[in-house]
Amino acid sequence: MAVFHTELSRQGPGLLLRDIRAGAEDVGRVQAAILAAQPDILLLLGFDHDLNHVALAAFQQALAVAGHAMPHRFATLPNRGMATGLDMDGDGRTGTPDDAQGFGRFAGASGMAVLSRWPIDAGGMQDHSAFLWRDLPDALLPRHEGRLFPSDAVFDIQRLASTGFWMLPVRLPGGHSLTLMTWHAGPPAFGGPHQRNRNRNHDETMFWAHLLDGRGLAPPPATPFVLMGNANLDPDGAQGLPRAIRTLLAHPALQDPAPTAAAPRDPLAPPGATAHFPRGPGWLRGSYILPDAALRVTASGLYWPPPPGRHALVWVDIALP
Repeated sequence: MAVFHTELSRQGPGLLLRDIRAGAEDVGRVQAAILAAQPDILLLLGFDHDLNHVALAAFQQALAVAGHAMPHRFATLPNRGMATGLDMDGDGRTGTPDDAQGFGRFAGASGMAVLSRWPIDAGGMQDHSAFLWRDLPDALLPRHEGRLFPSDAVFDIQRLASTGFWMLPVRLPGGHSLTLMTWHAGPPAFGGPHQRNRNRNHDETMFWAHLLDGRGLAPPPATPFVLMGNANLDPDGAQGLPRAIRTLLAHPALQDPAPTAAAPRDPLAPPGATAHFPRGPGWLRGSYILPDAALRVTASGLYWPPPPGRHALVWVDIALP
């Protein structure tokens, strides 16, 4: 299985479909990485959503034509770009990308999608994308002079997930089922002096730790499960609040295969880094696949697309009990 932050999101609806059909260079680079890894289950991040999954179907078909068929797909509307009508970031304006439930220029921007060789049990999916930030235990809600910033009304509707929180069963051969728990957190940077983005990024990761601890957020996942996505948070990084991802990596219900690249594209890169921002924080670990502790990991690794791709495809092979 694999998770890949594709960065294929466009500036408006319909443009990704146009570029998939046209064979755009960045689309080809993403497809080449997937074809090299040959995952049975793939979580795509940064992939624009449309109502009838037309862009996803076109991408799926291109992979099949190239020799790697994953006939099953799943996606739902992300929180990114979902209009609220409120000034969510307190800048005195409404209708900006920051005023959506998650940063986005249009509904469906930079969503998540799953492709699979095996059937996906969409009817058994638990979607916690509407979970409110204020309902998280010990939530780090932004405040100013002791009051919620920018307003109580914002936190009456503010969802915690920047993109979504899914618990999605996949039916495997032999009658087995594997629950995918997926998320794509917002960045810990930007967000103004009240640390809105930093705190939300921390709490998006802590959602899973609290859920696994049985703190009443949702029914526990069916076992076995795999937590996979992008936390936008490095356990050793200087940005954000890394204690959140450290808590998750150390959770007794999970294991960390700590994938590395066999041949990193830069000899100075830390072997476990999954992202490179040459004009920003540099090399970071942000994408994760954390299997159920009861599963046996047989191999793991990273596949780096050529520059200017900034994210590695992260893959893990597991054996069911």
